[in-house]
Amino acid sequence: MKKRITWIILGFSMYALILGLYLFNWADFGVPEAYRGTAADPATFMTDRQLELSEEYSRYRSFLSFIAIPYEWLIYLAVLGFGLSKLFKQFSEGVSRKSVIVVPLYLLLLTTFTWLLTFPLHYWARSLSVKYGINTQSFSGWMKDEMISFWIDILLTSLVIGVLYALMKRYKKKWWLMAWGLMVPYLAFMMYIQPVVIDPLYNDFTSLTDKALEEEILTMADSADIPADRVFEVNMSEKTNAMNAYVSGIGSNLRIVLWDTTLNKLDDDEVLFIMAHEMGHYVMNHLYGNLVGALITSFMGLYLAYRLLGAMIRKWGDAWGITSASDLASLPALFLLFSLMSFIASPVELAISRNAEMKADAYAIEMTHDVDAAIGSFQTLTVNSLNEVNPPFIVKYFKYGHPTMMERLIMLNEYEKDAPND
Repeated sequence: MKKRITWIILGFSMYALILGLYLFNWADFGVPEAYRGTAADPATFMTDRQLELSEEYSRYRSFLSFIAIPYEWLIYLAVLGFGLSKLFKQFSEGVSRKSVIVVPLYLLLLTTFTWLLTFPLHYWARSLSVKYGINTQSFSGWMKDEMISFWIDILLTSLVIGVLYALMKRYKKKWWLMAWGLMVPYLAFMMYIQPVVIDPLYNDFTSLTDKALEEEILTMADSADIPADRVFEVNMSEKTNAMNAYVSGIGSNLRIVLWDTTLNKLDDDEVLFIMAHEMGHYVMNHLYGNLVGALITSFMGLYLAYRLLGAMIRKWGDAWGITSASDLASLPALFLLFSLMSFIASPVELAISRNAEMKADAYAIEMTHDVDAAIGSFQTLTVNSLNEVNPPFIVKYFKYGHPTMMERLIMLNEYEKDAPND
């Protein structure tokens, strides 16, 4: 055990060292020579100080993000290897033999343990965001949101895990298929309640105060056949300087939402471009495409988890004190598998997402015919969030669900060149 721990620590340290060297010494954050002086060159719309801060913040944020991934895996391995998962289960069963009590209590212990170990990383991420002027939220407000997320996670995960392990006990070889079948109504239900139940727990939503702008947005929505009769404004300026807007929900719970930071920092024509982009996602059914994608990946993921979890328990179950895959104490192993598979699949999933975002950009341009507003909105977003215009290869393919700002601005620049010939 001591040897394994030593090798794991050395391996993690080497990974962190190489990652740090790559991000802080080897990676190039600048734009290629061919695009210098164009709208895609941050030097044309950012000051030298903003460029410096953007590069610093991007490197630190990426480093922290990539460190957090294997750190999570190490926590799950530690919970299993040191027998903590077995202890959590025994304690929970000592309180009650009923699964409706055992599962939430076990999850509370496991989640509390992992939350405490990951808290330093979360706090470091927040501190960086505050230092570079992105996060404006007080520590107490941030902790309040953390606690809301903590208890929502416990509630929803208890429901999902309770059903999952009940299926594992009853259908030893087909539990993964049964679980997948239940995902369709579950994901649809979550998409339905997210805008009206979960989102308001974090922020206050009101009607858009600028009624003239709201009328323009609703006119755009009507032309796109989006069934909306109001635009919601959410007060995010007390938490962040970042900007955002979105169209979320399904059926009667569909909502068009604008952060007040977006309204405060963009001109109306730029806001309209951003909203046209979000409407493009709705018109092109990207929301439902995400649902289909989630079902496809979950089908493969659950099947692989069924095969791999059984193999893991057969090989290491005795050392971990776990009797079978349906033993609740195997949950950290299942979480580990899901996290590993998610990381492996992320480049493909993110590439699909970037393609969808680029299509939404094109839709927004066709709807507004305002390239200047599009360029202005992206440049302001870059400055305001200190985003890197051209991130390193690894960062882009493992972290970016949107095209890079360089790619988006180049596309707009090309559109502007071609426009007179249309």
